[in-house]
Amino acid sequence: MIARCICAALMAAFLAAFMIAATPHATHAGESKTAIFAGGCFWCVEDAFDKVDGVSETVSGYAGGTTPDPTYGSHKGYVEALKVTYDPSKVTYAQLLDHFWRNIDPFDASGQFCDKGPAYRTVVFTSNDDERSLAEKTKQEISDRFKKDVVTEVRPTTTFYAAEEYHQDYHRKNPVSYKYYKWNCGRDKRLAEIWGDTSS
Repeated sequence: MIARCICAALMAAFLAAFMIAATPHATHAGESKTAIFAGGCFWCVEDAFDKVDGVSETVSGYAGGTTPDPTYGSHKGYVEALKVTYDPSKVTYAQLLDHFWRNIDPFDASGQFCDKGPAYRTVVFTSNDDERSLAEKTKQEISDRFKKDVVTEVRPTTTFYAAEEYHQDYHRKNPVSYKYYKWNCGRDKRLAEIWGDTSS
């Protein structure tokens, strides 16, 4: 009788553990999420997001196009973008979005800073309704604040292709040439004019 009770107790414990493990909506500490932002030159956007606590990985790449396997020399229809992997227990999507806005010129329809052309358009790529609603809401708030049209697009996330290896962590691998490029491009100066500080 005692052995049977022990066996039943063990079986109940096993089933409980199995049900918890099998629950599809269970969340785990340290679970990561991703977000994709296009803010002009992906070197600069990667540099900006690498400074955010809670961001574990950044990958420069191409997003928004339809042809397969884009490259730096051939990515028509794509924008330079950054895939951000982050821990939502340390930094929220709303905070990432705010950081994105403060590192771009949301009023320039021709590109970003010294980089002009369709590949340098600004885009927030969203993966669900909550992200889309928040992106649209903050976009409107910026438009209302500055009394200007915000040209940054809010679009559904599409296939993301990582850029060539030499583009990854460019600001770390080539700090001198990167700083010269960034200064010469006028990025910090323009960001200070818009936002009142150099957030990038």
